[in-house]
Amino acid sequence: MDTHTYPVTRTDAEWRAKLTPEQYAVMRGHGTERPGSCALLYEKRAGTFTCVGCDQPLFEAKLKFESGTGWPSFNDPVEGSVETTVDRSYGMVRTECHCARCGSHLGHVFEDGPPPTGLRYCINGVALNFQPA
Repeated sequence: MDTHTYPVTRTDAEWRAKLTPEQYAVMRGHGTERPGSCALLYEKRAGTFTCVGCDQPLFEAKLKFESGTGWPSFNDPVEGSVETTVDRSYGMVRTECHCARCGSHLGHVFEDGPPPTGLRYCINGVALNFQPA
């Protein structure tokens, strides 16, 4: 059980009132949206992707790239905005990423991304809002 406390906390009822059922399943239940199902996958404008749960800036649009996976992918998060934990679900070992401010599940990070970081932050689009520049 995660005992880490975050600067933004809500009761389960408050999370359910704030999030759509799909957002709740992904962000609070560590779920995954269907690949290719989110409009933000196709977002190409300059701006910032923020957390649906707390509005924290997470990823700059200039670091978004097309990975072909069906989820928005980024090279690197805004400094200090994303934390990681080991995810051992489904018989795999992966690195989960979550919002450092509210703890919401965002997706996973993999070491198969392009330079300069070599990382691919594979993020559920329903966990993101987009703020155009």
